[in-house]
Amino acid sequence: MVEPTSRTTDPVLAKSTPAISAAFPFDKQHIEILGSQMAYVDQGEGPVILFIHGNPTSSYLWRNIIPHVSNRHRAIAVDLIGMGDSDQPDIDYRFTTHASYLDTFIDALELKDIILVVHDWGSGLGMRYARLNQDNVRGIVLMEALLPPALPAESYEAISEPASSLFRNLRTLDVGEEMVLDNNFFVEGILGQVGVARQLSRQELNAYRAPFSTRESRRPTLQWPREIPIGGEPGDVAAEISANGEWFYQAELPKLFFFADPGALIPPEAANYIAENASNIQVVALGQATHFVQEDHPHVIGRALAAWLADLDGSPENPPAQWPAS
Repeated sequence: MVEPTSRTTDPVLAKSTPAISAAFPFDKQHIEILGSQMAYVDQGEGPVILFIHGNPTSSYLWRNIIPHVSNRHRAIAVDLIGMGDSDQPDIDYRFTTHASYLDTFIDALELKDIILVVHDWGSGLGMRYARLNQDNVRGIVLMEALLPPALPAESYEAISEPASSLFRNLRTLDVGEEMVLDNNFFVEGILGQVGVARQLSRQELNAYRAPFSTRESRRPTLQWPREIPIGGEPGDVAAEISANGEWFYQAELPKLFFFADPGALIPPEAANYIAENASNIQVVALGQATHFVQEDHPHVIGRALAAWLADLDGSPENPPAQWPAS
């Protein structure tokens, strides 16, 4: 079993942390990428940290974590194309297309020596970037990631229920469309019901709902589950996630891994495997949570991230930036 031998939750310190805030105290900037506008948060100065979200979230996911690190670092949180406040162009929203937009975004901002902080599909995109641009990445921080041995999955039967049936339905023509395009399944059903251990407030849910107010606007959130590599399909994504895994376990760059119990993409047995087999890794046990761990344990994540960065930079920690009102 994974033992919390590195940066772990300190219940005494946890009592002194601010409440989880629904406020988003950052102004977003925009930049033209491949003919469309991509939105992003850009806070602080110093070494670059790039936060990359997944489905169906945005930079809003990192709102309570950014203040822990923006006092000593330049914290950038991107809204992936088609998500958050970024444009929703008429594209296929496949993994490879997202990768092209993200790579171009990083080049356009001239980001160097990046620390990647990644979650969900942001992990697949971030690890791919790190694998292909190893001289531009200083370290990687991941949570609830797309990573072997959990993914790629050999078959639907290799995935435990109810996830197996869920993925079948999402990838079935018309069934997935009804779930996601008609009923906004990922926001209402996952974020709003099973993906967060606590109850999200109306303000928080409305922030996640805002980019996906129409049937057409939800297309990006439907394509993501159809990109999950199961039984070798889609072949290009299966190859990318497998290559990410091979690189991740062998790469010597510093890694920080957060895991939750029971987790979702990373159940306990997968967390054990990652902790035991990845090189140069620190492990943080978050406690009870499923998938959107940033909504249940943002200050534990922020404090552990700040401490890890201080070690990496060889500098003492500073107090976090001022917290917004809830």
